[in-house]
Amino acid sequence: MTGSAEGERLVPAGGGVVWRPAVDGGIEVVLIHRPRYDDWSLPKGKIDAGENAVTAAVREVCEETGLAALAGRRSIRTTYPVRQGTKRVDYWLMRPVGGAFGPNDEVDELRWLALPEAAELLSHDHDRAVLADAARTDIPREPTLLLLRHASAGERTDFEGPDELRPLDRRGREQARRLAEVLPAFGPVALLSADRVRCRQTLEPLAERLELDVGRAPELGEEEFQSDPEAGLALVERLLEPRPVPGVTVVCSQGGAIPSVLMALGVRWEGAAGALWPPSAKGSFWALGGRPGALAADYYRNADPDPLAP
Repeated sequence: MTGSAEGERLVPAGGGVVWRPAVDGGIEVVLIHRPRYDDWSLPKGKIDAGENAVTAAVREVCEETGLAALAGRRSIRTTYPVRQGTKRVDYWLMRPVGGAFGPNDEVDELRWLALPEAAELLSHDHDRAVLADAARTDIPREPTLLLLRHASAGERTDFEGPDELRPLDRRGREQARRLAEVLPAFGPVALLSADRVRCRQTLEPLAERLELDVGRAPELGEEEFQSDPEAGLALVERLLEPRPVPGVTVVCSQGGAIPSVLMALGVRWEGAAGALWPPSAKGSFWALGGRPGALAADYYRNADPDPLAP
């Protein structure tokens, strides 16, 4: 691990704001009491070697609370000093989908509290900043669509057959395997692919893991979208509609279509030169929820393990 100063290291961790609707129209969130520190905090924990931050966050929430939860909108990152150096915690909003709390070695009490009471009980200001983000009502707390670019498939000029038949290369197959480890954290309920072999192959390990079929989304192929963008956008807007229960549709598409879709939805990528074309690297995905003007859009560059995990 590396740190910002000699002898100091950065300790990466993941955590969650587990929430549920309250009877007054607001939300309640989970706080835990840790007897080792005698504090009230949000559930979180260190990222293991070879683990991605979002899967670590979901795992740690389950271990500390007993609740099975799905990752929603990415929240803020906090940093604060610890004995080992500086702790960096990436948070996600999460919905519980099962499980029950039982006291354990790390946590002896769990409480569901409305946001004001939770903010008052928390022991640390950095946790209050995460709660403030969870209180936002201008954008959804959870995505309904993961828009995924296919994994690496070599170069078009190196493939002799029709381009729609170009398969994943070795690196692409490894990317697809890692995506199958990470994307279940968001609770996929349906998988759709543009009519390209490389798109379908990117989803196949995930489909096998979740025992889901891969359906078709021909409207979101590169050439198809260019010839009829309204059809592609209509599909995306349907998939962005709120769900009665947590879960996402995963759509695998191409680099010539995804940025155009995002621009049409109002997504801009802030770079050094101002608003730029949204990125869409091979094996990357966007977690989207809401509608234009009230859209949550998180970019995940890859599904790789956190490079700072031990």
